[in-house]
Amino acid sequence: MKNPVQPQPCTILSVKKESAHEWTFRVATDAKPQHGQFMQLSIPKVGEAPISVSAQGEGWLEFTIRSVGKVTNVIFQKEAGDTLFLRGPYGKGWPLDQFRGKHLVVITGGTGLAPVRSLLRACADEPGLVEDVHLICGFKNEEGIVFQNELEEWEKKFHTTYALDTDHKEGWRTGFVTEFVKEIPFHQFGGSYAVVVVGPPPMMKFTGLELVKCGADPDKMWMSFERKMSCAVGKCGHCRIDEVYVCLDGPVFPYTVARDLVD
Repeated sequence: MKNPVQPQPCTILSVKKESAHEWTFRVATDAKPQHGQFMQLSIPKVGEAPISVSAQGEGWLEFTIRSVGKVTNVIFQKEAGDTLFLRGPYGKGWPLDQFRGKHLVVITGGTGLAPVRSLLRACADEPGLVEDVHLICGFKNEEGIVFQNELEEWEKKFHTTYALDTDHKEGWRTGFVTEFVKEIPFHQFGGSYAVVVVGPPPMMKFTGLELVKCGADPDKMWMSFERKMSCAVGKCGHCRIDEVYVCLDGPVFPYTVARDLVD
């Protein structure tokens, strides 16, 4: 019987610098996660960190990582050909069956784009998976923009709004993502839509409130929580919020649950 918490050695296939602080690591593995699930990445004698899958293909997964601590700092020292240990996938991903054939609204802040990147790639590559995509991506500044090539490709396939909080960039808007929610044509969707929101907790809180204010149905909204998971199997209690275990019950939650999770 396979040990669900036994890390497996995997080879790093490539490393790509996305921004000043985020790099994408492509790792060889046969794991097949759902869009929105996460894996535990580890370095022996250093530790492990939960990282959402940002893209996937036959025999590989990609992880877009921000260097913010002991484990990720060591991962950033790795190169193609080196070994990284993985276990998973864990958690609940995006409810794709509830998105099929509907208008999909995706709103992200900063590296919150990473947990929905594989979903967006699927929507771009599979015509008819959803009716269309309305994508709002916000970044603090130009230096923080990730997945620039894909952002350009998605402009051709989706309804896109790209924004920087305070900076100015040609072709981009200036302002927080909440300012552009009112431009989403919910009245044209005939009730057939789904909304995904991912970003820092304050961004998700105020985006959720603005969505409801603009007529979005709370029952058709989902959010993903980025929280420090440890065991990933609901045993240690490290990621517990009230009676909810993020590693088991999330990281993707219906908004009707997410809005009441107070850390």
